[in-house]
Amino acid sequence: MSAYRDATLFKVIYAYGLRCTEASKLDVSDWYRNPQAPELGRFGKLEVRWGKASKGSPPKRRTVHTVMPWIAEVVEDYLDHVRPRYEPGDHPALWLTERGGRVTPRHIEQRFADYRTALKMDSALVPHCLRHSHVTHQIEDGVDARFVQEQVGHRFASTTAIYTGVSGDFMNTMMNRALAKAFEIEETEAR
Repeated sequence: MSAYRDATLFKVIYAYGLRCTEASKLDVSDWYRNPQAPELGRFGKLEVRWGKASKGSPPKRRTVHTVMPWIAEVVEDYLDHVRPRYEPGDHPALWLTERGGRVTPRHIEQRFADYRTALKMDSALVPHCLRHSHVTHQIEDGVDARFVQEQVGHRFASTTAIYTGVSGDFMNTMMNRALAKAFEIEETEAR
């Protein structure tokens, strides 16, 4: 049961580009319908109420649009079949511990480390890597960089750029597009 919860939690962190604190403080009621994506049902948008605060400011809220449609089914399955087994009563938390409390950021980090160790993966991998992967995959899929910046709650585009570690294949594709465009312009000017 806890492994299923953890797997769903890690998928949500990746699919929405969340920080551990943001994910740990999610409530069941934080999902909303998106009129532009009715096929996602109630999982069209996620309200992040505990975004990273600027120095001396309260947590920043943001609405994150569901851009990976598969996550709607994953969360719905968790809510229907796993969360009820924790006997949540009226507890609002999305992620509950075996003792009925809210999962903490430290708990998320420890569970991730336990799985990473069991799978003999690189010790440099941390839950925040899922957030970096989210940004990278969105950029590689051609999503507008400004939209990605808003989605993950970065104040500056330069921060989002730091998160982006595009693959060699992506770099080659972008180079080929740029060269094709340049040659097309040269060809047109030569006529």
